[in-house]
Amino acid sequence: MASEPHDTPAQSSEPSPRPDRSDAENAVRTLIRWAGDDPTREGLLDTPARVVRAYEEFFAGYLEDPVQTLSRTFSEVDGYDEMIVMTDIRFESHCEHHMVPIIGKAHVAYLPDRRVVGISKLARLVDIYAKRLQIQERMTVQIADTLNDVLQPKGVAVVIEGAHQCMTTRGVHKPGAAMVTSRMLGVFRSDGSTRREFLAMIGRTGAGPLSNT
Repeated sequence: MASEPHDTPAQSSEPSPRPDRSDAENAVRTLIRWAGDDPTREGLLDTPARVVRAYEEFFAGYLEDPVQTLSRTFSEVDGYDEMIVMTDIRFESHCEHHMVPIIGKAHVAYLPDRRVVGISKLARLVDIYAKRLQIQERMTVQIADTLNDVLQPKGVAVVIEGAHQCMTTRGVHKPGAAMVTSRMLGVFRSDGSTRREFLAMIGRTGAGPLSNT
């Protein structure tokens, strides 16, 4: 008689413990050696520590809660019921496939229902998601969905323009190329005139080139 098949153990969803600083610095030394250089030579002695400090800045978004950032809202807007738009929010992110920079700008809009959020929080929301390993499509969805979930406005619109160094400095080598992604929710999706008004406000009818591409 055939034996009963064994159940496959469930995969643990718990992330592995975060390496400490010395582990991270040793990883940088390994990469330096792999590249063909000597991490013990004078010019590279402090490089591992510098890289780790840079990574703390590049990926600070993992340590921040985007929902908490939007938690303080205001209802005293004297009946204001038109769209709120913040344009040209510059961001610096990193491609999760090659860990090289994505540099661009985000345009964020919402049509408030009852509450608004401080304008600096919109820029902060972009930064929190940008300062993680990303793909632009997911980052666009994360910003729009978080704003929609927390504020529950009549609609949200996000357009992101990004220059990806994974294709400008390596691979196909196409400097000057930019990727544009968008997410429209609520009235920005259902009402063509609202969507066109937003796109006109951010200049997408004839957008110019991105800087730093």
